[in-house]
Amino acid sequence: MDAAAERSLPEPGSQGSRAGDDIEIVVNVGGVRQVLYGDLLSQYPETRLAELIGCLAGGYDTIFSLCDDYDPGKREFYFDRDPDAFKCVIEVYYFGEVHMKKGICPICFKNEMDFWKVDLKFLDDCCKSHLSEKREELEEIARRVQLILDDLGVDSAEGRWGRCQKCVWKFLEKPESSCPARVVAVLSFLLILVSSVVMCVGTIPELQVLDADGNRVEHPTLENVETACIGWFTLEYLLRLFSSPNKLHFALSFMNIVDVLAILPFYVSLTLTHLGARMMELTNVQQAVQALRIMRIARIFKLARHSSGLQTLTYALKRSFKELGLLLMYLAVGIFVFSALGYTMEQSHPETLFKSIPQSFWWAIITMTTVGYGDIYPKTTLGKLNAAISFLCGVIAIALPIHPIINNFVRYYNKQRVLETAAKHELELMELNSGGAAEGKAGCSRSDLDSLLPEPAGEEGPSWSSRLKISHSDTFIPLLTEEKHHRTRLQSCK
Repeated sequence: MDAAAERSLPEPGSQGSRAGDDIEIVVNVGGVRQVLYGDLLSQYPETRLAELIGCLAGGYDTIFSLCDDYDPGKREFYFDRDPDAFKCVIEVYYFGEVHMKKGICPICFKNEMDFWKVDLKFLDDCCKSHLSEKREELEEIARRVQLILDDLGVDSAEGRWGRCQKCVWKFLEKPESSCPARVVAVLSFLLILVSSVVMCVGTIPELQVLDADGNRVEHPTLENVETACIGWFTLEYLLRLFSSPNKLHFALSFMNIVDVLAILPFYVSLTLTHLGARMMELTNVQQAVQALRIMRIARIFKLARHSSGLQTLTYALKRSFKELGLLLMYLAVGIFVFSALGYTMEQSHPETLFKSIPQSFWWAIITMTTVGYGDIYPKTTLGKLNAAISFLCGVIAIALPIHPIINNFVRYYNKQRVLETAAKHELELMELNSGGAAEGKAGCSRSDLDSLLPEPAGEEGPSWSSRLKISHSDTFIPLLTEEKHHRTRLQSCK
């Protein structure tokens, strides 16, 4: 600021610097000029705009601690901030709440609210949900990037067993890490399919053989294939368990529990076959073995470990509990109503198939779900009319919640693809910023990784986030540090 402008700055205690409800201030946010009054801003004295009312009395230091520039002639405060976000933030002085404009990044808008010192409690609930969703996405990207960095890094301080454990874990859990790991993942997938096919084929009477007692049992060849598959599953599970960095979390994971349920019946039935006959009757042993063999169907769920589509479907169903609950409620109400009507209307027919209302539940279920086995059917005119109405109501009841469930599936699937792309994008930015990545090289070298990892506490030097700050990317960077970086309106949101 030149000398003339410095001389034109109002002196402390002058009319332009006094604090009062009749004072007006002029702010220019990103080229948008607006006049604000003291009685309006004084409602929230802790905000930045309210502090402008009395900042002239504090001199240049106080003024420029609150704004980017100041014109003493026009008495105008300049801010290099997003004007669209400012139009939303200013609503707190008029309406007591803030609504986020559509198209603004929630994280950027939060940073704008922090800059203007407006508490997040004034943000409306409908907008808070968008902010929470964006935070979850950033945390997921941060987690993915951190996992990739952990896989790239090899700590020389670790012992031989630690390095071996880490290599085995990456070999079994990260099929994309190497070609042999991908081959092992494909082999495991094929063995799951083979084991499931063997379980089904073993129940065909033509392929079964007779044992010493004349009972049909599974063919010995199929049993050998089953034993080989179980041996592979057991070895794979034990290696993953021993190499897991967190064995308790590994053991309690849902997919790992499925793995145990797929393996355990084989060993329990083997134990009962060889040792159980001494403690109980042979018939009871055979019944127990047969019941345990049914549990082998749990191995089909092992396919979810190698299929992102099944994982997406599981998540979509988990997020659609409300819609599924509505579907079951609609069907339950319809089944009760139409079964009671059907029983009442069919009582006049001498050969009625509706013996009771609970028995009519079966007819209502297969009618509303459009299955129609025909084992129970109405014979009177009113009964047929009731069946037609129940059929139409069943179609409507099933169709109504389907669309939200499909939307959840598509949204999660697309979201996973976006997060995966964003994580790869951040790694590319980290390589570029490190300056040590060779052109066309996939992944970071050890020296690059050291330059990207956060500085230990207490050491001087630029932090990880400050080195990545030039990327202007709204992803995981703010989440990996406690520092707050306010973005200007010139920075785009990716």
